[in-house]
Amino acid sequence: MTPLCLVALCAIGGEPAPYPYPSTAPLTPPYVAERRVPFFLKPAEKRIREKVADLALPGAGKPAPPGSYLWQPAFKEDQILRAPTRPYTPQPGDIVMSADGSVFWKTMHNLAGTSHPTHSMIVFRMPDGQTGVLEGGPHDTLKCRVLEPLPHMFTYEAEGRVWVRARACPLTAEQSARLTEFALATDGREFGIGRLALQLTPFRTRGPLRTAFVGKPNGLDRDSYYCSELVVEACVYAGLMDARTARPSATYPRDIFMDHSLNPYLNKHLKLAPAWDPPARWTSWASTTQVETRR
Repeated sequence: MTPLCLVALCAIGGEPAPYPYPSTAPLTPPYVAERRVPFFLKPAEKRIREKVADLALPGAGKPAPPGSYLWQPAFKEDQILRAPTRPYTPQPGDIVMSADGSVFWKTMHNLAGTSHPTHSMIVFRMPDGQTGVLEGGPHDTLKCRVLEPLPHMFTYEAEGRVWVRARACPLTAEQSARLTEFALATDGREFGIGRLALQLTPFRTRGPLRTAFVGKPNGLDRDSYYCSELVVEACVYAGLMDARTARPSATYPRDIFMDHSLNPYLNKHLKLAPAWDPPARWTSWASTTQVETRR
């Protein structure tokens, strides 16, 4: 989908409204009342609706992966799988990132001065005790969504690579409760595609000097977020990152992944270690033998 189509669909409301949590969520969320959509945007609207219907929303019954494993961690986004593996169960506070094969998003990130990974999300504890994952704009849709972690990660594995920065120590009860509160409050809010587009302009909050003064946390006061911004805002709200130094709207997924940044301010202040482990590749299979079998 072209950027023009995405912006236009934001304006006309081309994606369904959020459904009320908790567990009574329908298999696909109810749509808002039909709006008149220009004929040239009909195919784009149809594709977005199809993507929304295919998301691993709670209760949607999307397939779980055959397994869940982390390879050995490294601050590298290469294709190398570093054995041995260990079983992985998502825990609140874990940050999940992915890189798909989208040439468009890779190009846009390169123009903004960054690269893979291009998606980021955070795991939290849902009120029913299960884990959920919060992501802004999953699979190029136009809302922030709460999803089932492993089925959702499985869909990203099918498109590319997935990594996890696991929490090195569990969240406290208060931190976990705050993270849950933030996730449920932002579920269904808009994906911040307009402000994301500003990252390609001189008006962005990311710069060698300006990031020290702008791009500060807004908590729940925003009506839209893009993916890495949403993750950092969630961490600040839960008390996992320092609100005084965090810069959500100036942070990209690669900054979170690498623990260093080309931006001098973020390079000094955005350090997830040692509270989070280095990024580890996630797969639904446990050995390179299975890789060959899958091929």
